[in-house]
Amino acid sequence: MKKLIVIIALALPMLASAQKLGYINTQELFAQMPDVKVANAELDSLQAYYEGVLATMQEEYQKKLQDYQSKQATMTDAIRQITEEEIMTIQQRVQTTYETAKQDVAKKQQDLLAPIHEKMAKAIQKVGEAEGYTYVYDSAVATVYVGKDAIDLMPAVKKELGIK
Repeated sequence: MKKLIVIIALALPMLASAQKLGYINTQELFAQMPDVKVANAELDSLQAYYEGVLATMQEEYQKKLQDYQSKQATMTDAIRQITEEEIMTIQQRVQTTYETAKQDVAKKQQDLLAPIHEKMAKAIQKVGEAEGYTYVYDSAVATVYVGKDAIDLMPAVKKELGIK
């Protein structure tokens, strides 16, 4: 295993000299894309909607629970049982709505952000092909070293995407 790493380490400079390498920080680029701000605003709106719905449901639950607790001693067994079932039903509805909201927000996030990731990837590929790069590394993922001759593609890809 050590021999393989040594061979790769020795061969890498030779390969790099024959190939054009570039790098880009995709996380930084993604954060600067205007489409992301629009998507985040839409996600915030959806999340605020669900928070409002859940707050209303939680209020209903708390009111019913307090009412039950204040009248519990004077209730008949039948009324107590019905009221407890109503409280449990409300509690289950709150939990179901919470789970549904979580899933809806996650799905909406995927639906909104996937095309943006695709657009970014296509722009990187287009710049890479147009400028003759063999490899374009993502410096956001794992960069051990970026030499002085490494070429940052961020300006060219931002230009391709129309970002200033």
